[in-house]
Amino acid sequence: LPAFYPYIVPLKVSNLPFRLLKLKESFIAKFGSAPKFYVRAPGRVNLIGEHIDYCGYAVLPMAIEQDILIAVEPVKTEVVQLANINSSYLDFSTSVNNIQINKTKPQWHSYFLCGLKGIQEHFGLNNPTGMNCLLDGTIPPSSGLSSSSALVCCAGLVTLKANGKTLSKVELAEICTKSERYIGTEGGGMDQSISFLAEEGTAKLIEFSPLRATDVRLPSGAAFVIANSCVEMNKAATSHYNIRVMECRLATKLLAKSKSLDWKKMLRLQDVQASLGVSLEEMLTIVEEVLHPEPYSTEEICKCLGISLEELRSQILSQNTQNVSTFKLYQRAKHVYSEAARVLEFKKICSETPDNAIQLLGELMNQSYISCKEMYECSCPELDRLVDICLQFGAVGSRLTGAGWGGCTVSMVPTDKLNTFLKNVKKAYYQNDGQRLALENNGLFATKPGRGALVFVEA
Repeated sequence: LPAFYPYIVPLKVSNLPFRLLKLKESFIAKFGSAPKFYVRAPGRVNLIGEHIDYCGYAVLPMAIEQDILIAVEPVKTEVVQLANINSSYLDFSTSVNNIQINKTKPQWHSYFLCGLKGIQEHFGLNNPTGMNCLLDGTIPPSSGLSSSSALVCCAGLVTLKANGKTLSKVELAEICTKSERYIGTEGGGMDQSISFLAEEGTAKLIEFSPLRATDVRLPSGAAFVIANSCVEMNKAATSHYNIRVMECRLATKLLAKSKSLDWKKMLRLQDVQASLGVSLEEMLTIVEEVLHPEPYSTEEICKCLGISLEELRSQILSQNTQNVSTFKLYQRAKHVYSEAARVLEFKKICSETPDNAIQLLGELMNQSYISCKEMYECSCPELDRLVDICLQFGAVGSRLTGAGWGGCTVSMVPTDKLNTFLKNVKKAYYQNDGQRLALENNGLFATKPGRGALVFVEA
């Protein structure tokens, strides 16, 4: 196989895993013919580095075993037919030459269309192939484990293979990052990058501009446990996420202007640090000097930058943050610069493996959580309760993971305490709540670093 196709895995028909066989049978029952190939893209858990990828800073995620799996048959029509094993997600079909993505009310198929459109536009495909697709997902939706980005990535890879095109994993990650923005999410690229670049057995330090991934070997003697708060949060359907992106962008502009930099060209907090050539610790001092803790009104921001309200809205703010009247800049910048430093320290500890590595890593996770809760304000009462429970029953570190405002926590637990930890957390958080108990089997589990996106073809 060519070097630029490192994600194709030939499988003998007799050796198809049970899940693929089951999906194949369902596909045949649905469409009356067999799929030609299958594509898998994993979810992820971010161990540390929350809300800083879109600010230009490195993050430290790992892929999980839960994934999106799609069976595909390219067809000679101009139609893409999408179906889902889960009957609560309705079938959808559309012309491949007229992709319309609804930003106001995202449906499950909208994320598939993002990946499809991204590949079509990258190659300028004038007559893309039609497809029949059947999806099976095991990532809990709206849980902070990147189910939506995994679907975008899966769809991008499906479209690439169906149209006989080739790209590297890095190129695919960058295209899928951009194409998810069709749905209105101003994401930074962590989810798509780890979905393609993950390798079994190792977490990854993901850096941007240019995109690159470095192995981070996690210490033995500790397990990472994901616990679902059972509060759903959809980044594309809420303004919380995009407001934070804009607050970081506005903080970038004010910090740059205060240091006589070309603030109009600067979009990310990392741009300011790079231009000044100072450390993250020095950036925290500059934030203290330049920004005030009280919220900034749009009028004050315009005055600081010397622009009109119309210029602010048309040149800086995103479409879905036009009507926001106040922004917290000090708190968001403080979180980003301190969190970026914690990511680098986390990687350093994993590399040097001191005797107390597990305790040190746990403390960094706890600091990250406090910053997310107090400075970035992206937690919620259920996440706070879950973090408290996890720490109470033996986790050395626990924090929210993903965008927040719901979704999951990730906790670092000594392996000798793992079974007791799982039993106690189940009892304390899930046992007496019917809705939580129903989700608990797919919502409380230890996980190891998994592999990235793959194409399975029958040999």
